[in-house]
Amino acid sequence: MGKIRTPFFRIVVTDSRKARNGLSIEEIGRYVPGQEPSIMEVNSDRAQYWLGVGAQPTAAVEAIFKVTGDWQKFKGLPGTEGTLRFATPKPAKSIAYEAAVKQAMDEPKEGATTMKKKAQEKLAAKANPAPVVEEVVVSEATATEVVAEVSEPTATEVVAEVSEPTATEVVAEVPAEPVTMDVVVEPEAAAE
Repeated sequence: MGKIRTPFFRIVVTDSRKARNGLSIEEIGRYVPGQEPSIMEVNSDRAQYWLGVGAQPTAAVEAIFKVTGDWQKFKGLPGTEGTLRFATPKPAKSIAYEAAVKQAMDEPKEGATTMKKKAQEKLAAKANPAPVVEEVVVSEATATEVVAEVSEPTATEVVAEVSEPTATEVVAEVPAEPVTMDVVVEPEAAAE
């Protein structure tokens, strides 16, 4: 019995004059060797009854009876508890579900544990904001004053302080860096 590569055996009481796969008298147990530890279930009372009335077990069934302790009990030998190992019982599905729900409640509320790439970039941008460039708003009158202050009189004063040969040396040594200044000029409202 069983499926391919998954054997399953029944322990039955049958008449030796009948066919091996013929009608059995009674099923007294089962043996499933494909698991660790293998499953051996024997109805001990029925096995003792049939051994008591003269039934002869096959070699394989006798080995199973020795593991379960039924053979020692029948013969009156020590070790009637047998050497059968039992698998640890699996927890009920409801207990596993409750544990999973409890674990989910303990997780952080921020969202998914692994964020998408764009979400990570947005979070990093929020954590480290870029420096803000301030814009200066100047009216037309103020703009002309600023241009007048920065223009040539200041440049001529600097040139006047430095002697002629030194001025050329200074100009040669200083790399040319463009000076930029953002000036926004707003036209004043036309008078009516």
